Amino acid sequence: MPHIKSTTRGFASPGKYIQGPGEMNRLREYTSIFGSKVFILIDRYLSDSIGKQIKASYGEDADNLYFDDFNGESTLKEIDRVTEAAKQHNPNIIVGIGGGKTLDTAKAAAANLNLPFISAPTAASTDAPTSGLSVVYTEEGEQTHCIFHKSNPDIVLVDTDIIVKAPVRFLVSGMGDALSTYFEARANAESDTANYVGKGYKRCKAAMAIAKMCYDILLEDGLAAKLAAEKGVCTEAVENVIEANTLLSGVGFENTGCAGGHAVNEGLTVLEETHGFYHGEKVAFGTICQLVLENRPKAEIEQVIAFCLSVGLPTTLKDLHVEPTYEKIMAVAKKAAIEGGIAHAEPFNVTPELFYNCILATDALVRNYKMQRCI
Repeated sequence: MPHIKSTTRGFASPGKYIQGPGEMNRLREYTSIFGSKVFILIDRYLSDSIGKQIKASYGEDADNLYFDDFNGESTLKEIDRVTEAAKQHNPNIIVGIGGGKTLDTAKAAAANLNLPFISAPTAASTDAPTSGLSVVYTEEGEQTHCIFHKSNPDIVLVDTDIIVKAPVRFLVSGMGDALSTYFEARANAESDTANYVGKGYKRCKAAMAIAKMCYDILLEDGLAAKLAAEKGVCTEAVENVIEANTLLSGVGFENTGCAGGHAVNEGLTVLEETHGFYHGEKVAFGTICQLVLENRPKAEIEQVIAFCLSVGLPTTLKDLHVEPTYEKIMAVAKKAAIEGGIAHAEPFNVTPELFYNCILATDALVRNYKMQRCI
């Protein structure tokens, strides 16, 4: 990861962030700013429900809507396919509706065609909706690289009526992703590593404050939000956590940087048995690994473990269905510590051996924590 060579600060964010109940019904109002012809990439399983809702809200303008179903993985092949599909309709704007991979694919297609983009997440499971980058995977689900775009989404539209109806596991996974934001921001600040704005700048104080607020909201409202969501209701705690998972985490990571927590997540993607787990679930375990790697105070590590346990995030290798053999853990460690990867934003030299050791140490530490408290 490049280190900062100047004192210039940089900050990036979506053009607008709009969050509230029923906002998807106002999509026509937001797309009309850019033109009448709209190309929408949507998660396949949402086509019948949300797709019909959108068509009805557009009324007579529904003839200018072009829908395409996302194929399920954010690969270069899928990005190219969606780019060509959109190009055939010559739209004024591209809209992504669905999960993080759907949004990242639509985002990349919009960038390829130099079109404005509206990001409309249907779950608060990742911070992908706000960022100016797309994460790319292989067909098998292994993360390979990121594509950095010239700008962030023009509008992020978050309908909390839709979010709260999604499986609660999505909301909890989003908390796992957001959990890493402050700790990775701190690591980047300590190493003075460039953020992800353009070619990289020194982080603004505002970005660090946003990252810290993200963590504070999770501790304050995370459990209450999960319990409310399990009842299918949207409280102020739920609204706060949706904002933390989506806006604060997204703006936070892009303007400060990722580090060990996301590096462990990238490492875990090499194991087929982890492909059934969501991004944020793997990041949660990776965040504890990062704190162990950095030898942070016991109280801080235990606070993070306790939070993860309270909302049901994975904290051990067993939770992630990973057998701790040397071959498997070293494969994760090598991917995590890959040359030029985000782990090198840590304020010390990292190696596969360091990650191997910290992953096993984290697993043992959490198991001991559970045993001491008879969890």
